[in-house]
Amino acid sequence: MAYIQVLPEFGLVVDPMVGVVTTAGVSYTPPVLEQVAELEKITDDLVGMLSGEGNFLASFPNREGVLNVAGGVTAFWYGMAIGLLVAGVVVFGLL
Repeated sequence: MAYIQVLPEFGLVVDPMVGVVTTAGVSYTPPVLEQVAELEKITDDLVGMLSGEGNFLASFPNREGVLNVAGGVTAFWYGMAIGLLVAGVVVFGLL
């Protein structure tokens, strides 16, 4: 069976009977599967951050629950800023 070369520097060929671009004798499956596995770990870490439980992939040990504390502190300071802004508008509106 004959193949048509698409990109010879990358070893890509087309099978004219099937119409699929493929590699000529080289399999890229292992590196792609490793990258997909790494991306799955990262996405699981991102989804885990939404619950606020567990641990980050790149964090130190025994840091479980740090997202709940960080979220509480952030919410406190945003609440203080917005509350002071509203109080300032009310005070200056009464003058």
